[in-house]
Amino acid sequence: VQLVESGGGLVQPGGSLRLSCAASGFTFRSYRMSWYRQAPGKERELVAAINSAGSNTNYADSVKGRFTISRDNAKNTVYLQMNSLKPEDTAVYYCNARVGGMDYWGKGTLVTVSS
Repeated sequence: VQLVESGGGLVQPGGSLRLSCAASGFTFRSYRMSWYRQAPGKERELVAAINSAGSNTNYADSVKGRFTISRDNAKNTVYLQMNSLKPEDTAVYYCNARVGGMDYWGKGTLVTVSS
């Protein structure tokens, strides 16, 4: 299983970013996918998750209405569209897949929200 995140960067408050996670090594279309984040000095937290078909999503309260998770099963890719970004969204964002009872993680992509 390999997960590779991209799309992070520096953005001003109120701005937008779109993260991507390219997956390989497993049957992507069969698995729920998630985005987590970890801010400096804090524990990793669940940001958003999407079921295998893309028909059901859930979000952390802190990002509801601002972030949207989606997936393209033909491209083995999951996305996180982040709008109205706030300084408190600054973190390393990780893609997660649970396959065969094991959690797999990408290396993460850094999102910095600052003026």
